[in-house]
Amino acid sequence: MQKFIIILSAAVLWSCSSGKKQLEKGNYNTSIDRAVNRLQKSPNNRKAQETLRQAYDLSQQKHLRTVNQLKSSNARFKWDQIADAYDQLNWVHNRIWQCPACLKVIPNPTNYQSEFNDASIQAAEERYAAGVEELNKGTRESAIAAFRHFERTQYLMPNYKDTPAKLELARERATLKVLLDQIPVHSRRFGLTHEFFQNRVYEFLDQNQLSEFVRFYSPIEAQRTGLNQPDHVVVMQFDDFVVGQTYIKEKTKEYTQDSVIVGQVDVGGEAKDVYGKVKAEYTTFTKYLDSKGLLDLRIYDGRTDRILFQRKMPGQYQWISEWATFKGDERALTAEQLKLAKLREIPPPDPQFLFAKFCDPIYSQASGHLRRFYARF
Repeated sequence: MQKFIIILSAAVLWSCSSGKKQLEKGNYNTSIDRAVNRLQKSPNNRKAQETLRQAYDLSQQKHLRTVNQLKSSNARFKWDQIADAYDQLNWVHNRIWQCPACLKVIPNPTNYQSEFNDASIQAAEERYAAGVEELNKGTRESAIAAFRHFERTQYLMPNYKDTPAKLELARERATLKVLLDQIPVHSRRFGLTHEFFQNRVYEFLDQNQLSEFVRFYSPIEAQRTGLNQPDHVVVMQFDDFVVGQTYIKEKTKEYTQDSVIVGQVDVGGEAKDVYGKVKAEYTTFTKYLDSKGLLDLRIYDGRTDRILFQRKMPGQYQWISEWATFKGDERALTAEQLKLAKLREIPPPDPQFLFAKFCDPIYSQASGHLRRFYARF
């Protein structure tokens, strides 16, 4: 029984690797690819030879039937589809020529390069004309459609007419130009941190393409490139912020411990330990520095000043320092309490650090909102 299972499993694996199953599913080119792979490793594999023979004939019939049907139709961009069909046929030709064992099965695979070239010229003309038509409509949406047509034209026939120039023109008209305004600085003390936060946003937008047809400009870039009329203006400003608001919490408690050796007595000439209760007055100090702020994010239409999007984004950060002191017998305290009692108050961090820390969650929210908003453009 076990031997039968092994043989059956090997037969299934052999069938899959030879491409037979893909042939049965009608995936002729995939079947050809797998049969070629098998024959490159095992040139005398009969199953792969038969699979290749059948798949080649069926692939030819399928793609040539598609070509004939399209030629007699009025389908838009039919030459684009015809070029694709010939491209598939040429792939089959090239794949078989890569395999000497395959040429023994299909000695003369047909090459359709000439037919592909002719179809590509007509397909390129179709796409180019469609691109010009869309570009002349004058809308951003039509410019995006024009770009796609010129992109396909360039693929079919590189540098056909003035396609590269048309591609750039379509991209320019399709691109939404967004000015990211400066964050106003209300305090010289935190000017550097404002700049750091804003640079993080610039860096995020520069490294993450939120949309293929959206470009963000800093005020300096806008001035340098002559962008006088942006499509959108992104404005961010802090409604309010507090940095390093300080308060200290102090708590004193008495701790006791029973059965602690407090001395010795002489009993009949022998020293005996004396047990008793010890206590200590233990004071803990906790220093808090609270920093928080609220950022207002707005996106305006650059021409009408209409607000397209607005969100308020809070952020906060709390810095904590703890230490303790005690009076009395240290044996009344735990190891953790004694460890804390060895600490002293440490200087608070720089206000710039605190500002940056409470801005971290605000930055995450702002970048997320911008990503989602502009992903649809």
